[in-house]
Amino acid sequence: AGRLPNREWEISGRLVPSLIDEIPILAVLGTIAPEGLLIRDALELRVKESDRISAMAENLRRTGVRIDEYEDGMFVHPSARLSGAEVSAFGDHRVAMSMALAGLRAGEPVILDDPEVVGVSFPGFFECLRSLTR
Repeated sequence: AGRLPNREWEISGRLVPSLIDEIPILAVLGTIAPEGLLIRDALELRVKESDRISAMAENLRRTGVRIDEYEDGMFVHPSARLSGAEVSAFGDHRVAMSMALAGLRAGEPVILDDPEVVGVSFPGFFECLRSLTR
């Protein structure tokens, strides 16, 4: 598994319930954390709209990120750059938005299979993202 990050780059224990919906985007941010990001005690993510641990691990692997997946979380290794890839929303709006943001770091396009799913929580997400990245 390699060297784990120091405690400042860890989400576990009492922090998890207050960040449970943000963990997909935090996994993406873990790619730029100097020591990566360790997420533990997040078993609840396996039973949300999708299995968000598996979904994020699979998608980030497709973009070239090294991920150690655990039953209750993951370790996201830091990555200098993400690669373009075809990724899946797995029917989950948070996974879709997180991977769209991951695409901003990629050298090539990150193609999302079901972008419409973001409409569940943020119908104007892609318009907002385009305006922020002009």
